Amino acid sequence: MISVFELFKVGVGPSSSHTVGPMIAAYRFAQEVTEQPEIARCCTRIRIELFGSLALTGLGHATDTAIFCGLAGCLPDRTEPHILQQTVESLRANQCIELAGKKSIPFDEKRDLIWLRNETLPAHPNAIQFSVLDTHNHVLFSKRYYSTGGGFVYDEKELASLRESLSKTSNDTPQAEPFPFTTAAELIQMARESNCRIDQIIDGNEQVHRSPDAIAEQLDRLWAVMAACIDRGCMSPGILPGSLHIRRRAPGIYQKLTGGTSLIPSQWLEQHAQEKLKDPLQQLDWVSLFALAVNEENAAGGQVVTAPTNGAAGVIPAVLGYYVYLVPDPGHPDFDRTISDREGVHRFLKTAGAIGMLYKRNASLSAAEMGCQGEVGVACSMAAAGLAACMGGTIDQIENAAEIGMEHNLGLTCDPIAGLVQVPCIERNTMGATKAINAARLAVLYGDGKHFVSLDRVIETMRQTGVDMQSKYKETSLGGLAVNVVDC
Repeated sequence: MISVFELFKVGVGPSSSHTVGPMIAAYRFAQEVTEQPEIARCCTRIRIELFGSLALTGLGHATDTAIFCGLAGCLPDRTEPHILQQTVESLRANQCIELAGKKSIPFDEKRDLIWLRNETLPAHPNAIQFSVLDTHNHVLFSKRYYSTGGGFVYDEKELASLRESLSKTSNDTPQAEPFPFTTAAELIQMARESNCRIDQIIDGNEQVHRSPDAIAEQLDRLWAVMAACIDRGCMSPGILPGSLHIRRRAPGIYQKLTGGTSLIPSQWLEQHAQEKLKDPLQQLDWVSLFALAVNEENAAGGQVVTAPTNGAAGVIPAVLGYYVYLVPDPGHPDFDRTISDREGVHRFLKTAGAIGMLYKRNASLSAAEMGCQGEVGVACSMAAAGLAACMGGTIDQIENAAEIGMEHNLGLTCDPIAGLVQVPCIERNTMGATKAINAARLAVLYGDGKHFVSLDRVIETMRQTGVDMQSKYKETSLGGLAVNVVDC
């Protein structure tokens, strides 16, 4: 089973598949080289080959700098953004990589970093191959990795093994977890038979690997990073990096919503509970603000939670922010206010994580495979389920909310202008967040759980749509807005 903490990871922007994944792959390769003394002693050059989507939009997604940091021994969840920047600056100034921080290897970026834009490997569009060579340019050791979306990384053997395991049913292999599910139907059946909520099912599986206190602490950290990202995004005016020169919008919107304040959003919202609820539609303005703030931080290379990807990192924090900061007073019938905010955050993340696991197993979280339906669409579906759970929705209503969230994102393309995670990606997160709230309300407040299309059928439809979608609409910047908006 996938852990909820594999779906939700602390990382850095702008992309989970093109930044976080390549950094992890580079880190793994560097560790493997330095753990083999004969190879480490003889290697005098390193060669990096990028294929498919990584090659086509990698520059705009900071794939090159992420790889440099990974080779130097940095990991996205353990390294502050300013340290990553210093690592890249040092490498380029010295033309040298400190492999895993242990061995110095000369590095000529123009020669040794190869962008194979016309080559896509059959196993996955996001492929990287690393090789170390000796003084005679003979390859001493080489390894290929695939960044499959959401920060998940596999070498060739791991990917083949994963796909073999996914072809089996949950009954084919023994599972350590008490609730092994592969489909929404199985998840719902297990929840009914055990008389558990979906978040309790996830809790039971997670407790096989970590203590209840550890689970709670990790969930607390995830929300803390999300909330801090909203705060930073609202307080950081300026221009986003890259050729588009996009102005950050979140700080200006925040000042308009508050009438001008020096307080960070989490402080202002706590102190002005009545003001924020005067205009019901203004709640959606706040939700959009939360999403913009997170994704502008992501576009700037800041620290975010991959949820389940970086390109869609604003959807779940925005909807969770709606729950924490903007929901009605305790006792309101629209929400289950018998639980504390902390318990609600945990229930939200676990429930959303359960839905994300279904998409990860039965389709993909990769825009290079699915288009943006695999990122913002999945995040919308996850957020709708999480909010429905916090509203006290039944198992059927939660499934309905998740289904609505994806059904109306089917066919969503990934066509970033100039290969940057900015246009249309940032605004698209606001749409995903507001759709998720509407989906949860339709399912819980105005539905009885009965619905015509099942979540499993929607996930399979998303997968088929992604397979049918032309590659130019799947994170290549070769179609859609990327070519119809001229970048002079």
